[in-house]
Amino acid sequence: MSSTIDNVPAVEVAFPSSGPALFSACYAPAAQRDAALADPRTLAVFGFGARRAGSEDPRWLQIPLAVHGPDQIEIWRGAGPVQHGSSEGVCWSHTDSVLFGAIEISEVDGDIATAAAVAYERMSGFLTRCGFPHLLRTWNYLDAVTEGEGDQERYRRFCVGRVQGLRALDEAALPAATCIGRFDGDRRLQVYWLAAREPGLPLENPRQVSAFRYPRQYGPQSPSFARALLPPPATGLPLLQSGTAAIVGHASQHAGSLQEQLGETLTNLQSLVDTARRQRPSLAPTLGATSLLKVYVRRAEDMPAIAAQMRALPGAPAFVVLHAEVCRAELLVEIEGLHG
Repeated sequence: MSSTIDNVPAVEVAFPSSGPALFSACYAPAAQRDAALADPRTLAVFGFGARRAGSEDPRWLQIPLAVHGPDQIEIWRGAGPVQHGSSEGVCWSHTDSVLFGAIEISEVDGDIATAAAVAYERMSGFLTRCGFPHLLRTWNYLDAVTEGEGDQERYRRFCVGRVQGLRALDEAALPAATCIGRFDGDRRLQVYWLAAREPGLPLENPRQVSAFRYPRQYGPQSPSFARALLPPPATGLPLLQSGTAAIVGHASQHAGSLQEQLGETLTNLQSLVDTARRQRPSLAPTLGATSLLKVYVRRAEDMPAIAAQMRALPGAPAFVVLHAEVCRAELLVEIEGLHG
């Protein structure tokens, strides 16, 4: 599948990069949504920006973050037909080895901690019963993620609720993760994930303190995720890189400098690739044609500059730039990735 977005070819990235592809992903024009959902191999389709005409298909999820440039969607495909449906408040689809799931929970009186606890308790129960018990990667989107002072900040309250909802917290088996703020005023938590029949291998960045070991200054409950995760080979999934920003050790870097924060973020992503290649040397040595990146930018006016700098990267990785709130107020940009 290929098309053109913002004068840049949009090419489907297949994983693994050699041999039969078991999983592929791409960004494509939003007009291709219905065609993507009609494909029996499609595992999930994500829309960005303002809500458009809905779909009853459980594989469709709209993330209301404004996109830079033409309206786009993200498409995930498996190697063959997927099964899909809805049950226990969860929308799901799966191949033989990979499960996609999604859940949305409305906050009651702005209580994000309880919404997170309900979402993760429901997810945990679903995973124990569905035959895909091993959580590999989660995405979390909520309104106004840095609103509130001290321990009442909404991100800190989300972290508390997430752990309350998980049935067990094994630091050796944490998933990769993203938690990003929306600007839409809709107090509704959106969570989606990838899970597998077998466990993956969580990875940490040697340049950073593990998030689950952050000191108390970052809240009563440290963030519970791995910096990246190598999925089991049978899934065909690439390296799953968590949302990554300009943090060294546990401290934010380059306050006020968009360009320096972007450079530090890319250095952290490369460090994760280097770490992963010690376990899986077949991964490409640098971000590039076998990478799919999602770039979150705090200030809308910075989106064109970020897009231009991303286009100038060696190897031309596929990417989308979204207007979003990073979970520390001083951070201007965050990037997550799929890398094969």
